Amino acid sequence: MFDVSNLLPKLIAIAVLLLVCFPVHEFAHALAAYWQGDAMAKVYGRLTLNPVAHFDRFGSLMIVISVLLGSGMILGWAKPTPINPQNFRDRRNGEVLVALAGPLSNLLMAVVFAVVLRAMLGLSLAAPDWVYFAVYYLVVFNVLLGIFNLLPVPPLDGSNLLFRFLSPRQVWQIRPVLQQYGLLILVGVIVVLGGPLSRLIDGVVSVLVGV
Repeated sequence: MFDVSNLLPKLIAIAVLLLVCFPVHEFAHALAAYWQGDAMAKVYGRLTLNPVAHFDRFGSLMIVISVLLGSGMILGWAKPTPINPQNFRDRRNGEVLVALAGPLSNLLMAVVFAVVLRAMLGLSLAAPDWVYFAVYYLVVFNVLLGIFNLLPVPPLDGSNLLFRFLSPRQVWQIRPVLQQYGLLILVGVIVVLGGPLSRLIDGVVSVLVGV
């Protein structure tokens, strides 16, 4: 049931996800692809930090609903960044580098905002509660996106890392199956490994913020 008492933190969480975490993640993909010689994302206006360019209506709606209902699981996504691996300078590693750019950008942001939060707490900065909420959520959600997207299951970024270490024949055999049933597999992974993943994310956040 919808809990009005926690409305402000939830609205801040939604804003952090939609305005910062997802746009930076997709921008990192676009920038890495551009550095690899593929300008497709730039042509489609995705080489930008503007949240509007990465906005997916249904994915954003899912974020709003899952956060407001406090289901314990955040569901949602941004618009996937268009790329053409055929344009990459490094045909062997380019797709992996572009895929990893997203989650690595989130983990880097988590570290940066954890330092900011530690400084705010250390200095006992007289800031409104919503500011502390926002910075804390910037750490939490960036860690969550960074770790979750490294899972080797399509459509997550980690699947490209998996394919990199398989032979071309194995990729040809396995990739279509994983892409077809990836969402079902991902649901199964979440059900089976949800607890350990949550503890891992909580542990990383605790180490970063020092609590």
